[in-house]
This record gives sequence, C-alpha cells and structure tokens, in this order.
Amino acid sequence: MPFDDLRADVHSLLPGRITEAGATRRTALQAALGLGYAAAAAPLMAQTAIVTPADGLDAGTVHYEVNGFKVPAYRAAPAGKTGLPVVLVVQEIFGVHTYIADVCRRLARAGYLAIAPELYARQGDPAQYSDIAKLMAEVVSKVPDAQVMADLDGAVQWATAHGGDAARVGITGFCWGGRIAWLYAAHGPVKAAVAWYGRLVGSPSAVTPKHPVEIAPILKAPVLGLYGGQDGGIPLDTVDKMKADLVQGSAAAKASEFVVYPEASHAFHADYRPSYRPGPAEDGWKRALAWFKTHGVA
Repeated sequence: MPFDDLRADVHSLLPGRITEAGATRRTALQAALGLGYAAAAAPLMAQTAIVTPADGLDAGTVHYEVNGFKVPAYRAAPAGKTGLPVVLVVQEIFGVHTYIADVCRRLARAGYLAIAPELYARQGDPAQYSDIAKLMAEVVSKVPDAQVMADLDGAVQWATAHGGDAARVGITGFCWGGRIAWLYAAHGPVKAAVAWYGRLVGSPSAVTPKHPVEIAPILKAPVLGLYGGQDGGIPLDTVDKMKADLVQGSAAAKASEFVVYPEASHAFHADYRPSYRPGPAEDGWKRALAWFKTHGVA
C-alpha cells in the first residue's frame, strides 16, 4: 500500500510516540503476558487486555521456509489433536505480538489450529519502532502483497503437515490484516474469511497492485466484513462501494456480508488499546466463529 494510503489510517490508530508511562505499561504487560507489543501500539490498556491461557494447547513459535527464507509464526492448537480445522490469523500493522498470539489461543480453545505468520519478517521488526509513521514508511509500505500471499500459502502447508485439515482452512485478519484477508479470499485455499476493519480501497503501487474493491468480483471464498461506523480511516461509502461490487461477482462474492457497528471506531476488537469496544468485539467474535462453521471450516 502506498505510504499516502497508509498515512490516511493514522487518524484511526493510536498516538505515534510512546510516553514514559506508556513504556511502563508495555513492560508490565510483557511481563504478564509473555510476548511484547510494538512500542508504537502504546498506550496500552492493561485493564481490558484479554489473557487466554495456553494450558492444554500446543502453542509457541514455529518456522517454515518460503523461497529460501524461514518465516517465523506463532501457532496454537489443542494438544495432541489432528485433523483440525485451520485458521490463518493476519496481524495488525504492529506485527505478531501478544494480542495476535492471544487471538490464536482463543481460536485453539474453539478447536482450531491457528497460525499467525510474521509477515514483515523480511522487512523489519515492528517491536523496534516507537513511531507509527516511521513504522509504516520503513517497514509496512515495503511489504509486497505477492510476498504475503506466498507466506500465507506456506502457513497453510505447514499447518496441514502438522495436524491441520487441508480441506477446512479459513483466514481472519485485523486492520492491515483485514485487507489481506480480503485479498487471500481471492487467492488462496480457504473456505471462508473474516476481515476486521481492513481498508477496501487505495492507490495501486508495485507492492500493492490491487485492493479489495478490485478483487471483489473474483472471490473464491465468502468474506464476513466487520467494520466500525466511526472509523475515520475507512469511510462508509467505501463499504457501500464494496457491497455493490460484491453483488456483481462470483458466488462467493455474492455470499459475502458486512456488519457495521455504528458506535465503534477502528480496532474495536483490539482489547489492549483504548479503541476496544467489548460489545462489538464480542458480537464480532461470535459472528466470526459462526461464519467459519456455516462455511465449512469448523
């Protein structure tokens, strides 16, 4: 995505410079939860951050190879089980940190093998950045969609070789990852996708040649889009444009749906951030699990 398009999302994100108090909260959460947050994700809300235990799960970091590069990923699955449905979990702009790992554990407790690849691993480490604009310019804007699609393909291959069912694969993504969930629903071997507040439109570039609104007619899997009515970075007219294109498309496109929460803003599911809204987050989660079940992933 071009930097100008990324910068447009800043209004929906958190303050770009971590404060001393924010650093203290981040350190405390790291100690409590076991994984770090990107510094740019501050301020952190310890009182709302959800902690899902890993007991009874196989959980932790794994690696798999794509085009000679070892991609790190966090995975969680019910311990000792095989033939599991698979869900790819795609990170926010802040990378695979505590919140994304916890989403994987939540899915594992629901019976899935969940895997979250570190999709910026070749370009940089989000945890080293304290400024959102710098993170976007130096890392996020340099991540090609083609690389992301290949790394997600590799995650599917790893998961299905380690207890996952290749016939039951889904994807979900948040913010930056919400856009990717739409794209992968047109590219990859998934039966269903859930996109949380992912941008739908943008200017084409060498690294991001197409955006969800352009691939809407050729979706291979139905997508549930979960969006906030107060999201300053994703105007509702772009949601309307996407809806109009979906009804002109494939069977999967026609089966796709949107749910817009009128009072929610961007990142309403991110329980570690001030944007968190428990009602929409919990409702969206229930809808996501139901979507996967309805479309044959569960």
